[in-house]
Amino acid sequence: MIRGLIIGKFYPPHLGHSHLVTTALAQVDHLVILVCHKQEQKIPGESRARWLREMHPKADVRLIHDAGRDDDSRFWAEETIRFLGFAPDVVFTSESYGDAFAQFLGSKHIPVDPLRKTVSISATQIRQDPLAHWQFLPGPVRAALVPRVCVIGAESTGSTTLAQALAEHYQTVWAPEFGRTHTEGRRYLPPDTRWTSREFLFIAETQNRFEDELACIANRILICDTDSFATCIWEERYLGCQSPEVVSAASGRRMDLYLLTDVDIPFVQDGIRDGEHIRTAMHSRFIEELTRLDKPYLIASGSHEFRLARAIEECDKVMARAGKVFQERRFG
Repeated sequence: MIRGLIIGKFYPPHLGHSHLVTTALAQVDHLVILVCHKQEQKIPGESRARWLREMHPKADVRLIHDAGRDDDSRFWAEETIRFLGFAPDVVFTSESYGDAFAQFLGSKHIPVDPLRKTVSISATQIRQDPLAHWQFLPGPVRAALVPRVCVIGAESTGSTTLAQALAEHYQTVWAPEFGRTHTEGRRYLPPDTRWTSREFLFIAETQNRFEDELACIANRILICDTDSFATCIWEERYLGCQSPEVVSAASGRRMDLYLLTDVDIPFVQDGIRDGEHIRTAMHSRFIEELTRLDKPYLIASGSHEFRLARAIEECDKVMARAGKVFQERRFG
């Protein structure tokens, strides 16, 4: 059995790393990837290792403490053998240290794209400005780094219209409102059929899946037409309270900005909406919960054109902050 090794920080993993791993997997029977991590890094090693496992499930991804000493190939060779309990048969790198590292291991070295001609990117470039090098990020990394903006609002306040317009402006994907689809599916039930917490949990969890799957393919920003936080408020509207299960499904979710559509446009009945009489109360309830949970939000008022212009202005600010992610944000 031929055992191979790749070692690095993968801070963060990118398509150059993926090319390295794919090349190695084709030449060995068992490939170990060692992810070097230390406490002060903005993105924990556990997250980077998880992304690599998603990207390359056939690889054996493990975490190893980064003791520094980046230029000490002898130290890292000894540390690798101590950690693994064996010396690999072959080492794959794209770095200049590869020959010396392999020599101290007693392993063969196979360099892979050392001049970065196949995939012209480095993790340093990505850390400097992730959004500028977005095309080099694989899906799991995109999902973790992409700025997320959610449009919410009471019935018939233009939230879907605004979400679609933002997605078109940024040429990105948008997560549709699953709750509406579910509601349309209920329209032929007997009129007195009561909603259940189980339905709202299903809606919240499905909305989360929509959001996370689309985040993997988003183009530098993800637009969401509602989210599981809003599902909690709609459950309260229909059942009188927010159930612990639905609240749990909504908790811990990252949203960089909420755009709350105002009630200052005409109400349009589409056959499944409750009616104009609850719009103001629902709008106020959204404000109360956004404020209580300290979620960043902007009220989108006025004409569609004015709303869109203000929303774009705020989304641009969110994207600018996302470009400084490695200076300002930590990931769990």
